[in-house]
Amino acid sequence: MKILAHAQELIYQLLDGMPSAYQRQSLKALLELFFRAQGAPLPEHSDLKSASALSRFLTVYTWSVRQVIRHMRQAVRQELKRYRPRGRRPHLQVILDMTTLEKRGKFKAFSDLISVFHGKRGVHLVVLYLVVGPWRVPWSFRVYRGKGQPSAAQLGLTLVRQLPKWLKRAFKARVLADTAFGSVDFLQGIRQLKLHAITGVRYDRKLTNGRHLFELHKPGQRVHLQGLSYPVTIAWFYLKRDGAKKRSKRYVLSTEPLKASTIVWWGRHRWQIEGFFKTAKHRFGLHRFGQQTLLGMYRWFVLSLVAFILAHWGYLSLESEALPDWAEAAAVVLEVALADVVVSLLLADIERKRPLLLQQGIDVQITRCKI
Repeated sequence: MKILAHAQELIYQLLDGMPSAYQRQSLKALLELFFRAQGAPLPEHSDLKSASALSRFLTVYTWSVRQVIRHMRQAVRQELKRYRPRGRRPHLQVILDMTTLEKRGKFKAFSDLISVFHGKRGVHLVVLYLVVGPWRVPWSFRVYRGKGQPSAAQLGLTLVRQLPKWLKRAFKARVLADTAFGSVDFLQGIRQLKLHAITGVRYDRKLTNGRHLFELHKPGQRVHLQGLSYPVTIAWFYLKRDGAKKRSKRYVLSTEPLKASTIVWWGRHRWQIEGFFKTAKHRFGLHRFGQQTLLGMYRWFVLSLVAFILAHWGYLSLESEALPDWAEAAAVVLEVALADVVVSLLLADIERKRPLLLQQGIDVQITRCKI
């Protein structure tokens, strides 16, 4: 499959970017941990490298995170440029949301990045997530530092501004976000970028005539919100969250004049990023970092997201209509791109079972190989 060959090429580029053979081995060991897709890619669980070696790789050794990001984005660009469905120019969903990576204990090196938000203590990431056709790409992120610092909406607007021009030329971009991004400054900023946005909006937002949104009775109306110099279209839908007994009414606004049903359809699509957050955390360990340095935490985030993208490519190569089995998808990439790692793991497993084999009169001679 072309996509698997592309994944293999990307991994080789990442390995070639490491300054030494020792660091290439450490990167392979870390990728193998992430590709287990079990949610706990902790260094002490590695069968290929010691926990201290992987910790030094993340926090001490000199290698370029920017180069890793550059290679990743270039590979994504090549794949997206090949995506040419029939018909009109495809939509690019630019989804913004915030997730909390809950942490306990003291992290003195980056204590200013840990805050309490909505009762959760940890590192709060504002993430820009791209969806186009079957492709899913966590493109960039920023850390929300709490009160007195740039808001989630300001950070999100910065991420949208930094989207490359080729994405906007190749696709019809539409920004989707929740209520936290429905501020006047955010909407004005999106308009200045000549983009359209569909965001959540508080039920008690005031109109220029003094009324509130909850006083509207017909969805699809064009209204003027206080602070905005142009009209927006308002719609709403009912949502039942996990554990809730009743459905809650959610209001959505569109800066583009669309039908109410279309606005609701796009508004519901924003929740795709919630699925990504669950997968990134509980499959690829985005929140399981334990490094005590800012650089170590940043490298952990980047490698976790790289592993997600590669596993997503593995899923696409299976051409399955079922929901992703992330362990299977990641294993496909591991076996194709890092066959030597698979062999080393097999030999390590035989070494562990050697005493049992000797009890049964079976002697196995093993020559360890370097990954």
